[in-house]
Order: sequence, then C-alpha cells, then structure tokens
Amino acid sequence: MFFSKKEILTKYLNTVDFGSNAYGIHTAAKTFFNTTPAKLNYEQSATLVGLLKATTSYSPIAHPQRSMVRRNVVLDNLAKLKVISRVECDSLKEIPIRLNYSVEQSYDGDALHFRAYLEKYLQKWEEENGYDIYSDGLKIYVTIDSRMQKYAEEALHKQMRGLQRKFDDHWRGQNPWQDENHKEIPNFVEDIAHKTKAYASLVAKYKKNYPDSITYFLNRPHKVKVFDYDKGEKEMTMSIMDSIRYMNRFMHSSFVALEPETGNVKAWVGDIDFKFWQYDKVAQSKRQPGSTFKLFDYTAGFLQGMSPCDMMTDKPVSWNYKEGSGDKTWTPRNANGYSIGYAVSLKNAFAQSINTIAVQVAQQVGIPEIIKCAYLLGIRTPLENKPSTCLGSSDVSLLELVNSYATVINEGMYHDPIMITRIEDKDGKVVYEKKTEQKRVIPYEVSWLMTEMLKGGMTEPGGTSRALWSWDLFHYNTDFGGKTGTSSNHSDAWFVGVSPKLVGGAWVGGEQRCVHFRTGELGQGSRTALPIFGMFMEKVLKDPKLTQYRGKFPTKPKEPISRNYTCVTHLRVDTTATDSSGMEDIDAPEGIPVGDETPQE
Repeated sequence: MFFSKKEILTKYLNTVDFGSNAYGIHTAAKTFFNTTPAKLNYEQSATLVGLLKATTSYSPIAHPQRSMVRRNVVLDNLAKLKVISRVECDSLKEIPIRLNYSVEQSYDGDALHFRAYLEKYLQKWEEENGYDIYSDGLKIYVTIDSRMQKYAEEALHKQMRGLQRKFDDHWRGQNPWQDENHKEIPNFVEDIAHKTKAYASLVAKYKKNYPDSITYFLNRPHKVKVFDYDKGEKEMTMSIMDSIRYMNRFMHSSFVALEPETGNVKAWVGDIDFKFWQYDKVAQSKRQPGSTFKLFDYTAGFLQGMSPCDMMTDKPVSWNYKEGSGDKTWTPRNANGYSIGYAVSLKNAFAQSINTIAVQVAQQVGIPEIIKCAYLLGIRTPLENKPSTCLGSSDVSLLELVNSYATVINEGMYHDPIMITRIEDKDGKVVYEKKTEQKRVIPYEVSWLMTEMLKGGMTEPGGTSRALWSWDLFHYNTDFGGKTGTSSNHSDAWFVGVSPKLVGGAWVGGEQRCVHFRTGELGQGSRTALPIFGMFMEKVLKDPKLTQYRGKFPTKPKEPISRNYTCVTHLRVDTTATDSSGMEDIDAPEGIPVGDETPQE
C-alpha cells in the first residue's frame, strides 16, 4: 500500500501526541489555543510543531522559556525555506506565547469509560487491518443500550451519593486511609503526590538548585476544579496536597450488565465520574472478589460429584500448606467470628456465604481445580495457587467475574463479552462483524445446579441476596438470584445479580485499598453494591420497551439429569443476612427440592 506525502502528513497530524492528553492537531489546537487548525497563526503553529520533538521538555505549560526557544527555531526554519520573510520571522519571534489552555476532553456522549476502553480494545484490530478509528470515517456499532446505560448511571449515582454521606459521617474528624489496626498510614498523601505529573515537572525544574521549592509549590493554594455530587464539579482554592486529600475521601463504584445468551454488554459504568477518574473499574481495575468467588468453589465441587444437598458442618477449619520453603497454616473464620457446629446443606451454606464450609469444599476439590474451573467460566486474570484464593483473595476484574456468572446462567456455554456488533467504512462497507462463538465449558447439569444455588441466595433462610426483595422486581414474572462478596478489611464490596435474560454486577470501594468502611455493617456487599443492581433492574423491568429482559428460570431441567436432588437442612438462621454466617438459635428443618426429573439411565 502506497500513500502520497499529503496522506502521510494527514495521518501523522491526526494521531500524533502533542502532550496534555492532546492527540492530533485538532485536539492540540483546541487544548493550547482554543481554536481550530485552520485558524492557527504562524507563531501558534510553530509552538505546536516545536512540541513534537519532546512534549514534556518543550511544553509551554511546564517550560514556557524552552517552548519559546524551540518555537523560534521552527520560525527560523520557515524563513530559511522562504515560507515567511526574514523580517516577518524576526517580528514573530518577539511575540510572547499567548496560551488559551484547557485540557480537551477526548470523549463525549454517553458511557465514557466504555468508549475509552473501546479505543484500547480496537488498537490491535486497527494495526492488523490498517484503519484509524478517528480519521477514516468508520461507523462503529456497539452493543450498549442507551436506555439501560442511563438506568445504570442513575442507579450507581443515587446509591453512591447516599453512601458517600454515610462514609463522610463514619470518618468525620479522621482521615480514612488507615491500616488494619486503625492507624493512619504515614506519608499516604506524599506518596501519591510523588506519582503525579505536577511533581515530576517540579522535580525537573527545581530539584538541582531549589529543592525546597518543590514542597513550596506542592503546598501553595491555587484555584482548582474538583468533583462534587451536587454540581458535578466545583472550583475551590487548595494546594496539590489538599486536593489529593479531598479526592481520596470519595468512595468509588462500577457496574456492568450483559446478556448471558449473547454476551452483549448492555450497560457499562466505569466509575462515579469520568472527567475526574478515567481509570476504568469494569475491565481495567482488578480487586479481591471476596465471596463472589465461591461460585467457582462450588462449581468445581459439583464437577467432582458433590451435590447441593450434601451436608457439611460449620466448624473451625485450618489448612496447612507450603509457601516457598516454609510451612504455613491458614485458619479462616466466618464473618461473625464464630461457627455454629451444625450441619447445613451446601445450598444453604452458599446462600448464607459460610466461609468454613466453602473452605472445606475447596480442601476436598483442591485449589488447582478451582482455578481451572474459574478459567473455564471466564476469569482471565492469573490466580494465585494458595488456600485463601477459595475465599476470593486473588484479584479479578468486574467484567470477567460477571461474564463468568453469565456462563452459568447460559447453561454452561461460554463466550467472550461482546461490545461491537459491526464496523462499516466511510462507504458503508462492513469491514468487521462479530461472530458469536460459544462453547460448552461445564455440563448442563452443573450449570443447572449452580443456577439453583444462585437462586437460593434469595430464597434460603439467611440468604445474603434477600435484600433484593426490597425493590419492585417481582411483578414482572421474572426470577432472580445472586451472590454478595466482601473482601478482607471491607476494602471491596461486590454483588453479582442474575436473571434469565440479564446478568449484572457492581463493585464498591476506595480508589486506594486502604480507604474503606471500618465495619461489615456498613461495608458489606449486600449494603453497598447490591442496591445498585436492585435499582437498575427495577428501572429495566418497568420500561415497556425492554420487556425482553423479563422471564423466569425453568422450573425443571431442560435435559435429563443424573439423579434426584432433595435437600433437608437443619440450621440456625441469621435473619440479618450478612456476607457470611451469623446465625440465631432457631432449628429450621426444611425440605429444599432442587430437581425432580427422572434420573438418567
């Protein structure tokens, strides 16, 4: 493929990095001079061209003197090439650089974190097929539904606005960045400041001769725009250090919903605000999933012949293992700190999120098999081969976790999350079309049993998903299930909700892992993340144009299963439904049918 000089220059100017998050000449002209490329004058054009040699060193923001010297070199070159006269060049060199600087927003419209992720997602395709998504006039058709996106954003913001008030009250008079012993982490703000671009610029400018100037400028008050729930943003006068303190007091959240049958992503909210936090918490961020990881423990157990009706005793457990050359012992506990000593069914243990029983399942199955199962269902982040992985200590992304739950609801058939249906070129020719490819990764019977387990979170005594009954979800002939999760120290709270036609998941936590609630009462997944799913689904089900997302799970297996499952559990129930066990003294023998098909011959 051959290009003319003009075509090469056009492609270059449309994509080159000018610094300050300005890619392409159009964005650069807007960022530095608040104008368009056609209206740039000679001295402005020379400033931008001069930037290209080193966008940091010749930045007119960070290094105005260097930028001016470099600009004048470009003007001299124009005079040598007789583009401008020597007299005109000398006159232009006397003009100071007059900026009208504001960082240009690279994205506009809805689902901004999704758009940003899509840009990275398409990079390989662009390279392989010779397209540029910005300059080639492509039409990209995505799976996001604008109505569902709106409902997701509304649900997340409503929940997080209220949760932020509770968080502020919870930590009033204290800084929330504290360790597990509730002691403030030393140098927390300073360590973050040292990673900023402002700090790097100050070091480059002052470190050799004026080291104290770095501290001075970091603490010098100036006008700055910060996030605010009421206004979206507000202008305050504060130093860089104060702005770090202010911005790290916010709790964060993300949400994603997709169709289990197709894999189509319908809603994607990467954080509470894109302008101030562009780091995506759906696919980019990886955090500890807590008890939501138990999906893989029990799926692996059923693959090895266990049953929802198997009985195990909630009792203290220890796990001896080797790490490196040493011997270690891990002794996990339930969320309430004690075990009841009663036998319960695996279905009820999953519903109540009893840690000690999940660990016993993992001991019988083995961590390598659980990891293998997680990879089959949809986890793509490498998992640690150690005992605590069974309780969700190994980081994953929200997207891969939700997609794994979707694999179970899709009767054990896996497919990648789908974000793009097709791409057309400027002439309307389809140059990319996504083919939905799925494959069976677990037997139908196992997926049926795990779907029943997820439904149990809503129906079993003490189920941690029972808070979903608080929303108007059950007048639309639709079934639900789900699983809560809370990581150690309440740093991460999760909920993955399932229905036959839609699976959605929410995460809540601090930008830094040390910023979190101090108690499970406030920080657990059922209280922080679950309401986002509840509010979202309530809006979806009420929409008369989205009736395709209503529906019930089959009451009987579609295919023959190997045996009957009828569970009877003797248990003590905690009606408060925490993320793990916490039981009152109530004996409750109960028949729990899971399936009644004739056993397979």
